[in-house]
Amino acid sequence: MKRRKTHYALLMGLCLVLFAGAAPVYYLFGSGWAVAMCVVASILPPIAMTLGNIADPNDPRDHDNRYGPNAE
Repeated sequence: MKRRKTHYALLMGLCLVLFAGAAPVYYLFGSGWAVAMCVVASILPPIAMTLGNIADPNDPRDHDNRYGPNAE
């Protein structure tokens, strides 16, 4: 569970940094780089959600899943 929360938090933090960093990048390098940063930041939340919901086969607390490697 800790691994999943860590991965989720890191990806969502990166997403926030990219969105917040797009404004200074717009003024320094132009709109193309800022739009690219926002596009990458918009793709990260679904990836973070998917990684946060994957069952960990080594975690005994994940054995109540209906599907996956620890399904009972």
